[in-house]
Amino acid sequence: MIILPAIDLFSGCAVRLYKGDYNQMTVYSHNPEEIALDFASSGATNIHIVDLEGAKSGETPNIETVKKIIKASGLDAEIGGGIRSMQTVEKYLEAGVKRVILGTAAVENRDFLLEAVEKYGDKIAVGADILDDKVAIKGWTEKSALSQNDFFDDLERIGVKTVICTDISKDGTMQGTNRQLYKELNEKYDINIIASGGVNSIDDIIALNKMNLFGAIIGKAYYTGAINIKEAVEVTKCLPNE
Repeated sequence: MIILPAIDLFSGCAVRLYKGDYNQMTVYSHNPEEIALDFASSGATNIHIVDLEGAKSGETPNIETVKKIIKASGLDAEIGGGIRSMQTVEKYLEAGVKRVILGTAAVENRDFLLEAVEKYGDKIAVGADILDDKVAIKGWTEKSALSQNDFFDDLERIGVKTVICTDISKDGTMQGTNRQLYKELNEKYDINIIASGGVNSIDDIIALNKMNLFGAIIGKAYYTGAINIKEAVEVTKCLPNE
């Protein structure tokens, strides 16, 4: 299982939200590239980036910061937040991002998702943000009518290879991740599942690794010191049945 430490960007800063609430934002650093360097020095090979401004606007206001993060750290980056056109996908890939995450657009514009997957294959991932069994959109500010299972069924039919699944009710709460949700999804679908939201202990990492999950995102737990990235990377080197 791969460990993906996270950086959420707002105005060029590394921040965290509580349950996706923009009014409950904590600024952790004015130099996100320094945080990414710490990830790399701790043994991480990947990084998960979210442009929180882009999630609302559909633009790429933090792309220069993204470039600095990739250049400074050398980490394989995936990014989400407001990616709703092929031009934006191409812009991020040209900037050195390895995987682009479609969120709102994957729900509201299936033709765009189909076009992106056809052209870029596994460089396209989908963010499935779940709240009360429904898929949330527009930076978690709205809940769609699409159910979790219907959405995953369709993604599998389309051929999406990787899904970043967030249980919004757990995100940023430090209450532990929704292990049952990820277990069910991983067993049911032929999709690489990356767990996001509420991963707050090494026990969470060990449990997800035993499921043979594709990846786990570590967000707030890193910033509060609840999870040491080096330790998290080390425990995932154990085989799931060990």
